[in-house]
Amino acid sequence: MLLLRSVFFTILLPGTVAGLIPYNIVSRRAGEPVAHWGPAQYAALVPIAVGAAILLRCIWEFARQGRGTLAPVDPPRHLVVTGLYRHVRNPMYLGVLLVLLGESTLFSSLTLLKYAAGFALIAHLFVLLYEEPALRARFGDSYERYRQSVRRWIPGRPYSGS
Repeated sequence: MLLLRSVFFTILLPGTVAGLIPYNIVSRRAGEPVAHWGPAQYAALVPIAVGAAILLRCIWEFARQGRGTLAPVDPPRHLVVTGLYRHVRNPMYLGVLLVLLGESTLFSSLTLLKYAAGFALIAHLFVLLYEEPALRARFGDSYERYRQSVRRWIPGRPYSGS
């Protein structure tokens, strides 16, 4: 059941944010979405692939260690401080942002770049106003120790607490 819930919420949440909405933005343009494949378009595949890999790894950690999903309505039951979460508190959002930045380059779309900036701002506010208070309430001192040891957005030294 956990696998099905994880797949469902992956399609619903990052699938919408990094797939459906960018597709709708790009499909409004006339002609081919990628009219010319140059070095920038090939290079754009790197952040897309890295961002997708980060996202999938985080979803795996949420299911394996946390016994939950990425959805706020079905969150992990245990605080996840393994994998990429040892280095940065919000790798999943960073993965989605990498995908969006890669897509904006792939499609040479200023509109997608602005959308990526808007996503970054909304994600930051969501983390500050909802996620961190909810994690503090749910996991107490263990989250506080983690929060004080691991940066919110910029990866740093690995977390060694339990």
